[in-house]
Amino acid sequence: MNGPLQKSVALGLSALMTLMPELPVAAQTQASSEPKGKTLTLAETLRKPYLDLFQTTSTLQFSPNEIAEMREKLKGNEGRCRGRLKEHTKEYGRQLDTARKELKSGGQKLDDANRHTLHCRIQNLELLRSESEVLAGQAIPNAYDNLNAKLDLLQQWPAQEKQAQADLSSGAYAQRRWADVKDIGFREIASGQRDDIKRGQEAVDELKRAGMLPPEVESKEIQQYVKEVADRVAQHSDLKIPLHVAVLQSREINAFALPGGYLYLERGLLEAVDDESQLAGVIAHELAHDTARHSAKLMKRATIAGIFYQAAQLAAILLTGGVAGVGLYYALQYGYYGLGMVLNLKLLGISREYELEADQLGIQYAWNAGYDTTGFIRFFDKMATREGYVNGVSWFRTHPPFYQRMVEAQREILFLPNKGMETVQTSAFEAMKKNLAPIATAAEKEEVGKPSLLMTKEEGCTPPRKLEYKPGQPIEDLCSAPMRSASGEE
Repeated sequence: MNGPLQKSVALGLSALMTLMPELPVAAQTQASSEPKGKTLTLAETLRKPYLDLFQTTSTLQFSPNEIAEMREKLKGNEGRCRGRLKEHTKEYGRQLDTARKELKSGGQKLDDANRHTLHCRIQNLELLRSESEVLAGQAIPNAYDNLNAKLDLLQQWPAQEKQAQADLSSGAYAQRRWADVKDIGFREIASGQRDDIKRGQEAVDELKRAGMLPPEVESKEIQQYVKEVADRVAQHSDLKIPLHVAVLQSREINAFALPGGYLYLERGLLEAVDDESQLAGVIAHELAHDTARHSAKLMKRATIAGIFYQAAQLAAILLTGGVAGVGLYYALQYGYYGLGMVLNLKLLGISREYELEADQLGIQYAWNAGYDTTGFIRFFDKMATREGYVNGVSWFRTHPPFYQRMVEAQREILFLPNKGMETVQTSAFEAMKKNLAPIATAAEKEEVGKPSLLMTKEEGCTPPRKLEYKPGQPIEDLCSAPMRSASGEE
């Protein structure tokens, strides 16, 4: 799959993740540009960012029947959409079996042209099957999880906000876990951080030997900027060991922390964040995994570079701090030249408790470092509502329900003392973005024609047509589209 095609697929899938049933294009208007006095429908309200909903939910009037009807509608639409895509997956599997039998039966009798045709058909069917698997198993559930979380917020947040305000008034908030925020840096979240340094270094060495880590972005300015932000957060956190930071040349929107203070951010994350507080929020979340020693605890259950075969694709299991369940992401993550594998990031045994812990601690660290504490929520909302790239689904799967995560994050923000002026944006961030743009463009051009993560077997194949959607289309359009063939025909 070439670079332009990958880009169009990513954009198409990002579009589908922004959509909801029967939502007109006009409903995409941001709250700031809505006419005063305009009454939004429930569907339009679910388009609004989490932070807007937190601030306005108490003034919105939707009956229990309206919410229940919307919930049933979402449930039915999701079921139909996933069911159709699962049928596509099965059909592509049947076609794969047929093509492979034809290849096997032909044996040495096949001439080069017919063998090439069969190779291309199998290769494209694998790609199409992987696409439908990811859509059914990852992207569609993410889209509907997000919409249902906002329904929950409309129903439940007003009462929970009153309780949070009551806890503030009574002082009960000071009894929550890790309420001692004035002691950040002097408290111990989990003992034994220094014991993780050797384990983390061994993990990094193992991953590099296996060729599982993409190369670092070749820009001293970008690397230095990210290091400075990470150091600022680390100095105001409970991390008690040296921090090692690197930006990797990969379009995936992700960051991960290995034991012992090894923090990796991927280029796609830097492209996705809108301001420095969002970046700091993500970094703080990942550092929290290290201060709580989450990955070190989980590494006792499996080796960090355990390798297994899935659907005839070699996948690597990498312990990270904000990642997805096992599934083929069909090479929308690219830049790992020559690996011939899908790098599937998964924190083995990741628990909801660990993620909620990292959310709470991360918000505290961003706050203590002087950043706008809503940065993490705003980035999460962007990923869930307006971006939704398939190569960013690692943010959502195997994590706590969206509603619980957002509400607990907002509650923690309410409980933190006001520091006054909080950093949202900096000129250094804007300079980083300018430096990053040509690097990303060059990387995409360089990737054209090079081996991708998945499609590395046969050169010279015409890739199949992919599902592409424009913002404003209802999500059902994804499932009403005709099934693609390996040759690109509908």
